[in-house]
Amino acid sequence: MILSNALRILVLILVSCVFQFVHADAGPITLASDAPIESHFQYWEDTGADATLADVRALPPSAWQARPSGKATFGITDSAYWLRVQMRNQTDHDQLLIAELAYSQLDDVVFHELSGGTLLREFRTGDIRPFYPRDVDHPNMLFRFQVAPDALKTLYIRVATQGTMVVPLRIWQQNDFYEAAANEQKLHFFYYGSLAVIILINLAVFLTLREKLYLYYALAIFGYFLFFATVRGYTLQHVYPGSPFLHAHVLMLTIPFLAMFSILFCMEFLKVRSHSPRLYRALQAMLAFEILYFLSAPFLSYDTGIRVAAISAFGFFSLLLLAGPVAWAAGVRAGVFFTIAWTPLTVGVSATAGRALGLLPENFFTEYAMQIGSGLEAFILTLALADRLYREREQKIQAQADILEQQNARNEAQNKLNEALTHDPVTGLPNRNRFEWMVDEQLKQDPNGRYMVGVARVTRLKEINRTLGLERSERLLKRMAQQMTELAQRLPMVHATADAYGREERVYQLSGDSFGVLVDVSKTGDNFQVLDNALKRLAEPVLIDHLAIEPGPRFGVASYPEHGKKAALLIRNAHVGMEMAPHGPYESGFYSRRNDIYNESRLTLMADLREALHLNQPELHYQPKVSLTTGRVEGVEALIRWHHPERGWVPPAEFIPLAEKTGVIKHLTRWVIDQALNDLKSLHTIDPALTVSVNVSARDLVSTELKGLFETRMKRYQLHPDQIIVELTETAAMDDPDKGLEALEALAQIGLKISIDDFGAGYSSLSYLKKLPASEIKLDRALLQDIHTSESARMIVETAISMGHGLGFRVVAEGVETEQAASLLGSMGADLLQGYWVCRPKSLNDLKTWLETDRKAASLE
Repeated sequence: MILSNALRILVLILVSCVFQFVHADAGPITLASDAPIESHFQYWEDTGADATLADVRALPPSAWQARPSGKATFGITDSAYWLRVQMRNQTDHDQLLIAELAYSQLDDVVFHELSGGTLLREFRTGDIRPFYPRDVDHPNMLFRFQVAPDALKTLYIRVATQGTMVVPLRIWQQNDFYEAAANEQKLHFFYYGSLAVIILINLAVFLTLREKLYLYYALAIFGYFLFFATVRGYTLQHVYPGSPFLHAHVLMLTIPFLAMFSILFCMEFLKVRSHSPRLYRALQAMLAFEILYFLSAPFLSYDTGIRVAAISAFGFFSLLLLAGPVAWAAGVRAGVFFTIAWTPLTVGVSATAGRALGLLPENFFTEYAMQIGSGLEAFILTLALADRLYREREQKIQAQADILEQQNARNEAQNKLNEALTHDPVTGLPNRNRFEWMVDEQLKQDPNGRYMVGVARVTRLKEINRTLGLERSERLLKRMAQQMTELAQRLPMVHATADAYGREERVYQLSGDSFGVLVDVSKTGDNFQVLDNALKRLAEPVLIDHLAIEPGPRFGVASYPEHGKKAALLIRNAHVGMEMAPHGPYESGFYSRRNDIYNESRLTLMADLREALHLNQPELHYQPKVSLTTGRVEGVEALIRWHHPERGWVPPAEFIPLAEKTGVIKHLTRWVIDQALNDLKSLHTIDPALTVSVNVSARDLVSTELKGLFETRMKRYQLHPDQIIVELTETAAMDDPDKGLEALEALAQIGLKISIDDFGAGYSSLSYLKKLPASEIKLDRALLQDIHTSESARMIVETAISMGHGLGFRVVAEGVETEQAASLLGSMGADLLQGYWVCRPKSLNDLKTWLETDRKAASLE
């Protein structure tokens, strides 16, 4: 009967969901007299979380998805979501409305009100901002607006959050909203008042009897009180409206707080230690975890804290859901009350989770289920404590001894455990633990030998799994494992060993898609052709259900003792070698320390660079650019220099590529722009016409912050946009042509000049280059190396200069080192020179001295 009822409920839910999607209506909401307001909307996922209102309005209709119910849940996501809702007023009077997102835990919400394509108002709110000012004094995300008769209004709402993305949108008449809010406040007052009374009663009992059980219970109920007040946004509204950071951390602290004292109460109330040692140890472990989480929560990011909270809540509720029946089964009377009390709370939590995941409809029960459950739990347990007071002296709990398993069953379980710990469950091959043990033992026995650890990875396994399913991908792995084992048995150089059962081991499974072998180099005679032929066999298609599937294996090798003397390090280096291009005639990539981008020194170099930027330790040197027409210095290029306290001067070619890969380039560029513009302001005391050139990488170019960064720094240092030149390489401009062009046009629109650096070094198309809003190009120094000795080089440079002028660019020749080259470039029509012949890069103070000397010399002439 229970199963039948559960199936009926599931069918009703599915039918309801299907009905909602079939009747999706993406049209405007009609505002009619005395008619309820619909609340459907359309949404679009902004996966990059960087779209602007203009970007969203330009989306085609097909990009939007309808949500006829007016409610949606998208889980925990890094994406931003845009909601679009249109309202047409068909009445003869103004409609005063409130748009409500009835979920107070949304981090960043931006309402855009448009009429006829014109943005009338933009309002930003969310719980990462101070509570005031808000349109309505209410913890939910609210926006007040007005729709005139026969008018059409459109709201675009951008929502981003680090927690669960729940967007229950509803459009209210203002009077209706205030009436509903007042009724809701009454319910909350009753709920919080009831909890407060229970807290005070138990504190009074504690002070009378001095039994810590009642203190634990009072503090646990206070935890629920604080948790719901925080989740509902009332603490941010009334207690610390100007401290959203505090609000986020208070929310994270309430979860371990209520869990700690609920666990302490459970252990004391149910006397778990006397009848269930395992459960007692599990509760102790959970309590230790909650204490650790409580202590570390202030130092965690909100996103990390909420994820940890979700994990702890799962363990907490599971353990306490188990504790009641366990105590009940052990004959503890309190277990009956605890089970009955915890059941409505568990139902409430499940209903709330189902609402958050979109599995249950949005209604009064699912919205307030957890509060209702906690209230019932508190009431029932209060009765249980009263019952305990009456019976405490009369009851004694009998401890039950654990029944020991049969010795042979324990041995069998131990054997199965050992097999699981040392062998892969799919292929049956010995696993990484076994491989590391075998390799270390062999190297210990033969420390002077020469060995290679080979690793093979089936690179297409995930694709095959998603396409053909888990069952077929596991069959493919079994086939590959069998094929590798058969091939290894024919290769005497592949080391073999035997396990405790006498089974031969040659091939090992290091992970789900990786295999490993140990090769004895002394048995190869330095001829790896036989082994390489075997690897080529592994790359051949595998037939599964009449489908020829290419596994796409890749191979990596690390040598002992050159690349490591321990199995773990050799395996690691073999995996890194897999990422390196095979050299010579062989299929495998051989590990190389020089090409190991994961080495510790390079990783710490980025940490050191972050610290250096924080301490303002790098320096900017500047190299002048001289006009060939006037002979005057027109501008300078900012070049970063970094003196590491231990490594000395670190070349930019070493740390800038790493910065781009690790994301440190964002901080580096921010520092360079700020420092360069500050220095330019200082240089204007000598020559107000000077410009500064700042280099930007491809990663910086597509950053949404770049334009705003320039704007704020220009305003701070009172500089004009035409005094700043943004330099990017020709290849950087081509890295993502569409986004690159869009970003450059945005920079050009605010007046910045654009320069294409290293022109001639890339392979970009002229048709693309002529679209760029650039004002100059800089000839790559490689083009200028032998222009005074090579006729073909002169022709190439002259053609590049002519082409640059034809495209409307000024041409800068960089890397000029001789007077002969400078004279020749002047005759070819170059506009500006830059290089050692003019001046080496100088620090700011040295540059000022050099400029003053140059100005005095020019005035004497």
